[in-house]
Amino acid sequence: MAERKATVTRKTRETDVKVALDLDGSGRSDVHTGIPFLDHMLELFARHGLFDLDVHCKGDLEIDAHHSVEDIGICLGSALEKTLGDKQGIARFAHAYFPMDEALARAVADLSGRACLVYRVSVERESVGDLETELVEEFWKAVVSNGRLCLHLELLYGKNTHHIFEAVFKAAARALSLATRIDPRVQGVPSTKGVL
Repeated sequence: MAERKATVTRKTRETDVKVALDLDGSGRSDVHTGIPFLDHMLELFARHGLFDLDVHCKGDLEIDAHHSVEDIGICLGSALEKTLGDKQGIARFAHAYFPMDEALARAVADLSGRACLVYRVSVERESVGDLETELVEEFWKAVVSNGRLCLHLELLYGKNTHHIFEAVFKAAARALSLATRIDPRVQGVPSTKGVL
């Protein structure tokens, strides 16, 4: 099987980002975004998705975290699309539920080649750690748009904001891990169209 790895860089006047992704890793990560809570989310995303993930970002955090968060999502989504190539033999669809103490999240993924995010996660706090909570949706929008996938992220219930986002990232990791797996029963591309 060919290696399913990709490295994506993005340099603008606002950010300098490098993301390296290996779909068939062991969950190793090296993440330095300048936003410790986002580092934590990306580290657990790698660990529970069994992806090897390196993320390095220097951004204009003196303004706020928006540009960094969005551009990291852009690069991660682009890397995901590159690693999948023509999507021969992948499972394509998957879902995962993930509990984090009192919080329960669900992620459903379709590596369809069409970008669609359904994000039903509401929290009461405006920030968690050093990350504005509204930026979590912006991150996933960027991943989905650039990864060209359909992803539904839902909070079924929960109170603690940290627990909620941890459940969301872990559920997404697990769903994407399962959807990207090679299934020996799948012949060619898993679509009646013949392409994804």
